[in-house]
Amino acid sequence: MILVNGIEQSNVAVTDRAMQYGDGCFTTILVEHGKPRLWPLHLQRLQNNVAAFHITDPDWAQVTETVHLLAAKYPDHGGVKVLISRGSGGRGYSSVGCTTTQVVISDFAWPAHYTAWQQQGIALGVCQQRLALSPMLAGFKHLNRLEQVLLKQETEQAGWLDAVALDVNGDVVEATASNIFWRRGQTLYTPELDMSGVHGVMRAHVITLAADCGYCIEFVKKPLDVLLCADEVFITNALMALVPVTEINGTRFAAHTALKVLNKRLYTC
Repeated sequence: MILVNGIEQSNVAVTDRAMQYGDGCFTTILVEHGKPRLWPLHLQRLQNNVAAFHITDPDWAQVTETVHLLAAKYPDHGGVKVLISRGSGGRGYSSVGCTTTQVVISDFAWPAHYTAWQQQGIALGVCQQRLALSPMLAGFKHLNRLEQVLLKQETEQAGWLDAVALDVNGDVVEATASNIFWRRGQTLYTPELDMSGVHGVMRAHVITLAADCGYCIEFVKKPLDVLLCADEVFITNALMALVPVTEINGTRFAAHTALKVLNKRLYTC
């Protein structure tokens, strides 16, 4: 089902700035037992993005109501995507007069292969293409996702399930559609995302949980060889939650200590 501004339909205007310029933001939500997991964090993300992009606020109560309405369709697992566009209007890049914010909310089946990933882990490649440095947009889940499209093409052509993405300086940023963490001893590391990458909802949740579980958290800019020296590596996003990484370019990781600790508390608080 697709709802546009709370009304069931599957069409948006060809003049919509989401299509013209990627002018908007989105978030993708895991549904379990009819409930949208981590909805307060997803809502906060959307509100932060809308504020940063100076998009007119939608009716947030209606957004919340619609998300819960679609989530209720899934007694087991499912997904809901919320996409917010500035709407139509303005001359060229100018957004003057654009106040008809469009909210597109849709639901979808949960990717079944994530179960195997969670249980068995996955091996990662390393993309040759590099992420640009973009401090204006770093962290936001904006609609300009062409870098990720190209990285996913490279990943699929190489036959990898996923891959590590580096920036133009050679520092680890994320995987193609997820954030990345690694552990050495009692310290968890994750890339500092002030120049590129996405502040994932699950990333934020894991950071809070890890601190509560006694792990030190460090936000770093480190090259690939530092990641390869880790005791443990895992990737995260809102749909697949936590997935252990078993190998990166031939370097194997056998420990999953932190992941097991975090998984026990993932949705208990």
